[in-house]
Parts: sequence; structure tokens; C-alpha cells
Amino acid sequence: MRFLEKLWQKRAIRFLFGGGVAAAFNLLLMFLFIEVAGWDTTVLRNAANIISIELSLLLSFVIYRLWVWRGGTWGWREVLLRQLPLYHLSAGGSVVLRVFAIFPLLDWLGVSYGVNTLIGVLVSAVLNYIVSDRLVFRDRQSEDGQLYRPEGLEVAFREEKKTRQDSETEVHSPVSLFSIVIPAYNEEGSIADTVTAIANLLDENGVPYEILVVNDNSRDGTEAVLQGLSQANPRVRYVNNHYPNGFGFALRCGLDEFHGDAVAIVMADASDAPEDILTYYHLLQEGYDCVFGSRFVRGGQVIDYPSHKLVVNRLANLFVQLLFGLRYNDTTNAFKAYRREVIEGIRPILSHHFNLTVELPLKSIVRGYSYVTTPIRWQNRKAGVSKLKIKEMGSRYLFIVLYVLLERWLSRGDYRRPSPLRSQPSTPAEAVSSSKQNR
Repeated sequence: MRFLEKLWQKRAIRFLFGGGVAAAFNLLLMFLFIEVAGWDTTVLRNAANIISIELSLLLSFVIYRLWVWRGGTWGWREVLLRQLPLYHLSAGGSVVLRVFAIFPLLDWLGVSYGVNTLIGVLVSAVLNYIVSDRLVFRDRQSEDGQLYRPEGLEVAFREEKKTRQDSETEVHSPVSLFSIVIPAYNEEGSIADTVTAIANLLDENGVPYEILVVNDNSRDGTEAVLQGLSQANPRVRYVNNHYPNGFGFALRCGLDEFHGDAVAIVMADASDAPEDILTYYHLLQEGYDCVFGSRFVRGGQVIDYPSHKLVVNRLANLFVQLLFGLRYNDTTNAFKAYRREVIEGIRPILSHHFNLTVELPLKSIVRGYSYVTTPIRWQNRKAGVSKLKIKEMGSRYLFIVLYVLLERWLSRGDYRRPSPLRSQPSTPAEAVSSSKQNR
């Protein structure tokens, strides 16, 4: 009983229950209008649906106002002119997102309609809760104009600015060898330029590095190019993928074989800027466990991104943000850096394909490793063909996202790493690189 009482104190639980009551009221009204009142023509049924939705929205508003978000301002201007219109926009926006974005996208990706519906309901509920908590029912008089963090999602939304002093107190030694892992499949037209540009920049800046290229059993002249690169530069080496073919397996092979204290995952097609690799190295030296780049923040840049892939990318990342309550908005991008202890701490790695790019950062966040985000530049490949097939990968991305989400919800912290600082809460830190944002 004490557990249930404690659970009931959570605002998110009361929100879900109140939404269930409103949904039941909606169904009851539809039954009364159609079966009892006889509104059984097409026009009348649509009218009954509109009225039922509006009345159930009003009921849910009252329930949330009295029961979930208690207190606050009850002036008629505040309620009628601000809260009710914002609440309608919140609920309507959630429905529009579900009907016109989430359902069509997941249907196109081949996700079953049952799973599709459940995901749509979940995302709509999370979005409605966040907007209601942070905007609709916020008491402007008592909050000094600041949006407060949603109760029940405080951990996900906590934003801790991590200072240099914080980093120096962690038990992190400097990165004495920085590994660059590059999976490559049929990249004879790109790999030499990619490796040479990275090596030249790191040499110029005195960064101790190794470049490890994983040849994913290429059928062109990639391996011959790699042999020449490794002979010309002793810091460059390559291995042949000893797993089955595929981007995820090739990357897992590289994560098994790298020698450094930290590793950056870089694409073979020269889409990732070498200057950003250097930024990753310096941020790791500040003490962060992970460095996550974003192409879609101030200071970031995207060049020649195919429009259809860009739309799918933004929707997929929005979906991940809503599920996990993240401010970080470029989870699907492979170009990230991790300390060795992070790679060891997020094993076993499950993904076989490009969904590995989502598994690594989400597991790092859920398991409590600190990370910093920084703007990066991305440019579409100039040679070769992209290996990513969006339609084939949709269900695989969804699987790994839901897998990590279940770990977060149900594992009770069994896989979280112990906090390196006794005085720090055991939650992931999220910051933004001020050095790049101020350029």
C-alpha cells in the first residue's frame, strides 16, 4: 500500500489516470449521442465526435487543474484567455503529430499498426504532459517567469552545467592516445582523403592518435588503399571485419580492436569535419565521458543533405527526444566520441546495423555517463554510394530505442555506473561547448 501511495504522489501517474478518465468520458458521450439520442447519420456522428472531443478536453482540463497541477492562479483571464487556449493547442498539436507524422512514418517503415498506435499514443501523451507542465499550467506569478522542470521527468530534463573544476575532481586521467575508428565498405574513392585529412590535422596539433580503419570485406580496391596508407603512416592501421558484414558489425569490430583511452567514430566518406575531431579530443581532456556532436544547433552546419533523409532524420530524432526527455537533438548521427570505460560499460552491444549509432549514445546516457554537446559540420559524400537504407533500418532503429527505454524504466539502475563524484547526483550531465557556440 505504501508503494501505491508513493506512486500516486507522482504527477505523471495522476496525469495518465486523469487522461484515462477523460477518454472514458469521451466514449460514454459517443454512446449517449449515437445509441441513446439516435444521432446515427454521417453528419450527426461527426457532430457527436466533435462535441464529445471538446467536452472530454474540458473535463481533462478541469481534472488536471484540480487534481494534477494543483494551486496556481484561478483568475478568469488566466484560465479562459491563456490556459484553455494553450491546452487546446497542446492537445491538438499532439493529435496532429500522431496522425500526420508518427503514424505515416512508422507505417512507411513497415511497423505493424498495433505497435504504431501504441507508439503514437505514448509520444502524444509525453508531448501533451511536457507542454502542459512547462507551459499551460505554469504559475507565472510564483515561478519568476521561468519554465520549471516537469515532475516525474526531472532526471531526464536536468541540465547541469559542468565546469572545469567539476571535471578535474573526477577520476579521469588525460587521454594519452586518441583512437579514430572508421568502418569502410567499398570506399576506395573516399578513404584515402578521409584518413589523410584527419592524420594531417592531428599531427599539426600534436594529438597522440591512432587511426583504425575496419575494412568490412570490401569488394573494390579499399583494402589495397588501406595497405598503402598504413605503410606510409605507422599511426594508421586497418583490420578486416571478423564479424558478419554490416556497418554495426564492422563498428563493433573496431571497438574491440582500438588501443586508445578514448575513441571517436568517424565515417569513411569524409562527411565529418576533421576540425570537429580535434574539438572532441579537447572536450574529452576536460573530463567528460562522451562528446556528442549536433548538426542542428547554433554553430552547426549541414551541406547537401538529401531532403527526404533530412525530414526522416528530424522526425526520428524528435521521437527519441520525446521518449527520453532529451535536449540533445542529433542522436542518430554516428560521429561521437567515448572514453574506453564508456564502451566497456555499455556492453553487450546488440545492434548489427546502423542502429548501433543510436544504441551507443542512448545507453551511455541511460547508464549515467556524463556528456557534452557541441556544434559540428556535416557534408554529404562526394564519392561512392551511401550504405544507409532508411526503409530497411526503420524497425531496427525502433527496436533498439524501445530496448534502451525498457532498460531505463525497468532495470532499477542495475546497469548504471557508480557516480565518480560522491557530491554529484548520479545523473548524466548535459552541457554545450561554449567555446564553439561563441565563435
